[in-house]
Parts: sequence; C-alpha cells; structure tokens
Amino acid sequence: MRVLMFGWEFPPHISGGLGTACYGLTKGLANFKDIEVLFVVPKAYGDEDQSTMKLIGAGDVPITRKKIIFEETNHHLDYLEVESAIVPYTDPDEFWQLKTTQLSSQTRYVQTDDFGRIPFTGKYGSQLISEIYNYAIVAETIARDNDFDLIHAHDWLAYPAGIAAKRVTGKPLVIHVHATDFDRSGGSVNPRVYAIEKEGMEIADKIITVSNLTRRIVIEKYGIDPAKVETVYNAVEPVQLEQKEAFKKGMNEKIVTFLGRITMQKGPEYFVEAAYQVLKREKNVRFVMAGSGDMMHAMVRRAAALKIADHFHFTGFLKGDDVFHMFNMSDVYVMPSVSEPFGISPLEAMQSDVPVIISKQSGVSEILTHAIKIDFWDINAMADAIHALVKYPALSKTFKKHARTEVDNLQWKHSAKHVRKIYKATLNIR
Repeated sequence: MRVLMFGWEFPPHISGGLGTACYGLTKGLANFKDIEVLFVVPKAYGDEDQSTMKLIGAGDVPITRKKIIFEETNHHLDYLEVESAIVPYTDPDEFWQLKTTQLSSQTRYVQTDDFGRIPFTGKYGSQLISEIYNYAIVAETIARDNDFDLIHAHDWLAYPAGIAAKRVTGKPLVIHVHATDFDRSGGSVNPRVYAIEKEGMEIADKIITVSNLTRRIVIEKYGIDPAKVETVYNAVEPVQLEQKEAFKKGMNEKIVTFLGRITMQKGPEYFVEAAYQVLKREKNVRFVMAGSGDMMHAMVRRAAALKIADHFHFTGFLKGDDVFHMFNMSDVYVMPSVSEPFGISPLEAMQSDVPVIISKQSGVSEILTHAIKIDFWDINAMADAIHALVKYPALSKTFKKHARTEVDNLQWKHSAKHVRKIYKATLNIR
C-alpha cells in the first residue's frame, strides 16, 4: 500500500519531538515491503535522510499551471490547476490589479513565485496559520499528481493538508495526534487551533494518539467516538555503543538535566524549585536546563533570585548528537511536564544509561516501569528523588540496569507494526 504522509518538520531540521517521531515511524514502516511512504513537508532542505521514503517539499511544487499533451496532435496545453476561488499572483502590482476585478467574497489570493510555487518557511512564526492553509492548497496538487491508497497527517499543522487531499481523491484519512492545544496551553485553548484540530478529528477515518492520556483528551474534549481512536505509543531508535561513549563529562560533580522546550507545558519552574531544594542538602550537583522557549528568561531570573546560578546552567536548544552528548554527561534526567502527550526524551536518556524522573502527567509514564514517577507539582518529591539518585550509587545502578533492558524493547518497528495494522483495517485489507 502507498501512503501519502503529511508532516511539518523532518530531521535534521526540527524544533521538537514531532519531527523525530515522524522520522522514527517512517523508518519503522520501511521494515514492511508492502508499504511505501511519500512524505510531504512545507519546506525541504535537501539534506534529509530519504533512505526509507521519498520526501517532497510543498514549496517546490508548482500549483498554478500543469501541462497536458494531446496524443493526436502532440500539442501542449497549459491550464490552471487550482480551484477558481483561489487566484495566484506573483507581485504586489498584479495583486492590486486582481483585487479591482474580482467580485466574489470567496476569492482567496495566493502569492507565488514566477514558477507558480508558494514559498514556505516551515517554521512556527507569525504567518503559521497562513502557511498551514497554503500547505493545504499544495496538498491538493500533490494528491492529484500521485497514486496512493491512504493519507496520514501528523498533528494539527498538517490536518488541513490531509483533509484537502481526502476531499480531492476520496481516499481515507488517518490523523496522528502527537499533542492537543489542551497540552500546549494548559487548558486555555486557542479557538482557531481547537477548530482546526476538531475538524481534522471529525473528518478523519481513523485517529492515532500517542498515549491513552491523549486518547482521553480527544474523546472527552473534542467529542470523538472512542471506536475511532486508537493508541500507538512512540518509541526510539536503537543506539550503538560507540554513540553512547562518544562524549564524557570532565568533572566529578553530579549533573541533573532538564531537556525540552522551556514552556509552561514542560514544567521548567518546578525543576528550578526542586534544584533549590536539592542544593540546600547537596552542593556537589550541577543542574542543566537544555532547551529554549518563552519562559527561558523567567527561569534565568528565578535561578538568580534563589542564588543557585553558580550551579545552574542554560545551554539553549540542542538537537542531534548534542542531545546524546548532554545525556552522556548526565547522572539524572528529569521531565516534570504538566501535560505531556508522550515524551520521547526519557527513552533517549535511558538509552544513555541515565536514570529518569518523570511526571505522572505524561504518556510515557503509562509504559515505563523502571522510572521514578512524581506529580509535576510535587517539588519535595522531585527533590527527594533527585537527591536519592545522586547520593546513593546502588540505587542509580539498579535503575540503569533495568531501564536499559526496558527501553531496548521500545522500538519504532513495533510501533510501525501497529500503525500498519491500523492502515489495513482502515482500507479493509485482511
């Protein structure tokens, strides 16, 4: 079966776990000879790993004109591909000329380059909503131009693209919920984002969620039929021994790491407060907050106010090998997320033989046994767990031993097998 898959980012150009999960799933699906994936992102850079699928950048696809060849006369004819309500323009003068002649309130103007392509940044900036809907326009062209059996759209950014492809082809749509706006906003949802998410969930033939926590949110907050929603847990790629040992710390102090976006959803403030509690008892510890986000400056100020800045470090955003280098230097990893649909980073830490402390409000806590689980708000419990792991080597050694065995069984090929089963059920293939 051929799968037309829409995402928003793909390694090495990522801003978080979404691109990592998409990459892992496509690699897992490559183990099955009966599945072929055509993966679409808004912007392709050319250095993506395409060994397991073909990747298309929406910004490289012309949407305004197509060429037909009449066999009898060998005559070439260009024609407009986009719907009549969508009018492409290339420069401001042409835009204003079109505006004076178009009368329909339904008309939408889309700026293209001289080759009929819509430019995309593929980022999460101020033009995000506009890019999402432009992505859907290009998705129609891609869907018409390619043969496939099923559409798979990852997260709300790609739902409109998946819906557009379904509408022009009639092919079934599977959406993959990696997070909802309830997770990102702490409950104060953006009505526009919620509407996009809800429309995607209602139109989809099947919904994949990354945890039962997320599945409950989809059912309860969006009013979706439970029979339509199925959980497939995320996973990690096996790590070779030489990768783990590539980098070591150059100090005797213990290092406790937070790695993720420094935003409300990830609970960075609880990590800072727990660090303060630990440092009152144990001075031979350094805390690292690796990541970036809208709360970073507030966390820097809080660490300074608590007078722990000499034992607290901010690295900025890390990706690729830098993530594993950080884990190789770490003695404890903490993920105090307020609402975490899954959370791949604890699995990556466990692969590097780092004991992990995770919040009970995370999807990954549903499948991990050899991890310390605390409520995100319980700073004292978090501090006690950190202190125990840095103070008692035998405890740390026990978690390392059993956690490594556990995480080695959480591989993308197993998740992909589950997704393949969902594909076949959606297509009524036995």
